[in-house]
Amino acid sequence: MPHTSALLVIDMQNTPVAIAYRAAETVAVIAGLRERAKAAGVPVVTIQDQGDGMEAGTQGWQVVSELRPEDDELIVHKTSPDSFLDTDLDKTLKMLGATEVVVTGFATEICVDTTARQALSHGYDVVVAADGHTTSVRSDSGAYASPTQSIAHHNEIFRHLAFPGRSIRVLPASEVDFSAA
Repeated sequence: MPHTSALLVIDMQNTPVAIAYRAAETVAVIAGLRERAKAAGVPVVTIQDQGDGMEAGTQGWQVVSELRPEDDELIVHKTSPDSFLDTDLDKTLKMLGATEVVVTGFATEICVDTTARQALSHGYDVVVAADGHTTSVRSDSGAYASPTQSIAHHNEIFRHLAFPGRSIRVLPASEVDFSAA
């Protein structure tokens, strides 16, 4: 059965991108996906976090210029790692007729992971763009896994995650095929 996709761009705002691992590369990957999605008529939904340190309207809260939504693109504002919690994301996706979300953004182990899992719980199939999500720069020593390990770990978890009745794929951005949607 063909999917009707929507591309989710999660928290690619100035403040988080300023501390992101491989920020420029990740922004470029997402920008390429966004361009391909739009060319195929696939909707792009930008998820914009707000709260402490990212108050609405501030420079840090703004989406990075390369990914700034155009007037015809949808924006969902959130205040937690779950892009579905207390937002209109589910309603928006249903209005678009989406059955599958392509997940990208920041931060891999928090907002990207939580939103992807919640998408499954809300009845959507999920594609994780393996090279289209990132996390914060941090030392290899300490309680957190290195950024490289964290991204690889989460990609591998999603490759092996079984969710009844749902399709979960982890693909490099170059293999995401919006024309098949």
